[in-house]
Amino acid sequence: MSDAASSLSGRFAEDGTHRYPLRVYYEDTDAGGIVYHANYLRFAERARTEMLYLMGFRQREMAGGLGDVTGVSFAVRRLTIDFDAPAKLEDTLEVETRIVDIRGASFALAQVIRRDGRVLARADLQLVTINRAGRAVRLPEPVKAAMETLHAKQNASSPA
Repeated sequence: MSDAASSLSGRFAEDGTHRYPLRVYYEDTDAGGIVYHANYLRFAERARTEMLYLMGFRQREMAGGLGDVTGVSFAVRRLTIDFDAPAKLEDTLEVETRIVDIRGASFALAQVIRRDGRVLARADLQLVTINRAGRAVRLPEPVKAAMETLHAKQNASSPA
């Protein structure tokens, strides 16, 4: 992956969290210049996709049957989101993603969207691995192993 491509994907911090920067565009806002609530979900989805990308997993390849992990994709099973403060037109935001739990066919993430360090929204979600028929299947071993490594790094840096 080129440096330009990887820089578009955000970065992993020393503590293992994924950090994804983005700017709020006109299309993200309502008539008052405030980010429309559903767009926070889009921001979080983008960050999750880029985290997987940096981990070496391309969703198109996974779903399409290319590479080591084939015929699977991830679907949101459960999502809760809390809004603390609004984001506005041209704000620069950062989405932080942490792996919270890894199970046989699913994993849980915590995502925080910030502006200048201030929390704007928090999302907790569970994703399930599905096959092409839409049925739950086990998390592929390479994905699970990569997530476990990242999760361990995140837990090692968490205050006790």
